[in-house]
Amino acid sequence: MRHGKKFNHLSRKAGHRKALLRNLSIALIEHKRINTTLAKAKALRKHIEPLVTKAKSNTTHSRRVVFSSLQNKDAVKELFSTIAEKVGDRPGGYVRVLRTGFRRSDGAEMAMIEFVDFNELYSAKDDSKGGKKRRRRGGKKKATEAAPAPEAVAETVEEVVEEAEETVEEVADEVEAAAEEAVEEAVEEAEEEAEEEEKKDEE
Repeated sequence: MRHGKKFNHLSRKAGHRKALLRNLSIALIEHKRINTTLAKAKALRKHIEPLVTKAKSNTTHSRRVVFSSLQNKDAVKELFSTIAEKVGDRPGGYVRVLRTGFRRSDGAEMAMIEFVDFNELYSAKDDSKGGKKRRRRGGKKKATEAAPAPEAVAETVEEVVEEAEETVEEVADEVEAAAEEAVEEAVEEAEEEAEEEEKKDEE
């Protein structure tokens, strides 16, 4: 009986499925990020995370265990050197799976699987969020201190209104003075013209 042995067979025999996961693991270790179907990505995550955990303990036994699964010296070397150092003290969750849509040919749901510590964009966001928030010692200001009192607002409005009235009065005085000067000039010109006409009539 196969009770308790439920996992995704990926429509392949045992040998074919093992070779597929080995090849995907080698490609992920080499490129740090690959695109595949969602089902394969989820199966690959279960397959490669125990290998990364083994790589964190850099011993001869752990190297032999990982090599028996990968069968690739370059991939084992990369896993135990670069990836193990980058992972550091992370307690699991070494890879992430991101859905990328559906394939046009057969409509299969696609996904991108990558090592968490090798994505610079996500790492920068985590660093910016992880910083401590600075707080003021005084805390938030009270509403009475922040908002001006209604009496002060009323006084300010009155001052503005008085300044506006004074400005209007000054402008009106200037206009009246200019009008009076214009009227006087017109009267003087009319008188001069009348005198000239009288002189001409006498001649």
